Amino acid sequence: MVLQERGDRMRVLGIDPGTLTSGYGIVAEEDHKLFHVVSGGISPSAKQPFPVRLKKIYEELEKIIDKYRPHVVVVEDLFVSKNIKSALKLGHARGVAILAAMNAGLPVFEYAPLEIKQAVVGHGKAEKKQVQLMVKVLLDLQKVPHPADAADALAAAICHIHSSRLREILKSPSSLRQPGRGIGPVKGTGGRRQQAG
Repeated sequence: MVLQERGDRMRVLGIDPGTLTSGYGIVAEEDHKLFHVVSGGISPSAKQPFPVRLKKIYEELEKIIDKYRPHVVVVEDLFVSKNIKSALKLGHARGVAILAAMNAGLPVFEYAPLEIKQAVVGHGKAEKKQVQLMVKVLLDLQKVPHPADAADALAAAICHIHSSRLREILKSPSSLRQPGRGIGPVKGTGGRRQQAG
């Protein structure tokens, strides 16, 4: 199904995974214009056991996907961390986010933080506050998205849309489901679930 042919808005769900707070944000694109749909944070109690927190993240993402029906999911990729334990926990949160998308039959794309900053601000070493302000400007919001993780999630969604436009110019694809490192359906599968690997 090519959404542009139906005149529908392409909705991209960005996710900034975290074990304390996972940011989410949906950006719609129509006629090369960006629209903010929803954003926020999923914050399980830090007092809960780690597996219970992961379950909460998964269940909340399921609800968001079911309610807003995004067409594509973008998950921020891992960055190199000196704290191995924190990186492993973050990897679990990313896995839960990817699983929620895959179980909904949605294609998943991953972008590194540097790529997201480059797409939104113009350089990969931008500070967090710069990203937040640019997200506010690009989506014509009255204030900076809260929590900060939500702004990062919206930035990831914007990055995917910008990358899609570039691919459209270079390759003239018929759908936005082309760029990035995709997991699942990418080309000509109409968003149906495929098993990675």
